[in-house]
Amino acid sequence: MSITPLAAVPSVRGTAPVFRGRIGRDARSGHYAVPHRYRLHLSTACPDGLRLAVGHSLLGLDAHCPVTLLPAVPDCPGGGHAALRPLYEASAHHYTGPALAPVLSDDWSGRIVSTHTPDILRDLDRFRPGGPTCLYPSGLESVIEAVERMCAEGIEEAAQRAGRAGAGPAERAAALDVLLATLGRLERRLSGEEYLADDRLTAADMELWVSLVQLDTVHRCHLDASAVHRIAGHRALWAYARRLAAHPAFGRHLDLDGIARRHHGRCQGLEAAGAAVQILDWAGHAADAPDASRR
Repeated sequence: MSITPLAAVPSVRGTAPVFRGRIGRDARSGHYAVPHRYRLHLSTACPDGLRLAVGHSLLGLDAHCPVTLLPAVPDCPGGGHAALRPLYEASAHHYTGPALAPVLSDDWSGRIVSTHTPDILRDLDRFRPGGPTCLYPSGLESVIEAVERMCAEGIEEAAQRAGRAGAGPAERAAALDVLLATLGRLERRLSGEEYLADDRLTAADMELWVSLVQLDTVHRCHLDASAVHRIAGHRALWAYARRLAAHPAFGRHLDLDGIARRHHGRCQGLEAAGAAVQILDWAGHAADAPDASRR
């Protein structure tokens, strides 16, 4: 595993630096793997925070890397969290921007290791102390990366464009076509299969599940009833989402009220006819998990 020192690079959004430190195996590196040294700071109402919470549970890291849960709605201007301010100020000289989550911090130095969720998940996977699940199995890297791109571009970005306030009919229709085509590909992949890759639970399933949660709880609110009906018609895909919601590592982290409050606190779009009824009863299926209690 390559070792990259702690570094802050400009965010593509221009709002905060993106820290891209990596956890390594070599004790001579700045951030080597050792239990109880690192801490996650996240909100499960945030998609990246939910991904990290699910991955953390799947890897069985409760006793090795503690999690500090943050409020669903950020308590500082710019979407930042007051609790993260000391970490940002210690990690970036004269930092004045928002203290954004999620964050992987180093308790030894009191500084940020990384704010880049894909890197954090991959490092936690390598860091796991013989945990029950490997999120990034050897040989499946390309499949997982393809699913990550499909979720980011074909589901989340396409759904945002399809429901964007002020977008013209042609733009919305084109975005909806991209979304439905992506869901169709995933539907065919999951027909008769329990998981996306190699008949095992991987980071690809975690990525898709969080995207489906966002699609149903956030993006659906800005789509018309016809679009939502077509999205809901992918039966294998939503049956898959339902099964994972009943898995304790997934369902127990669902904060539906927090997702709604976060969405309403940030969203400037108009509510559409599709907001009337959710596709899945997420709360009901999460309650079916063997351990649905929140941490």
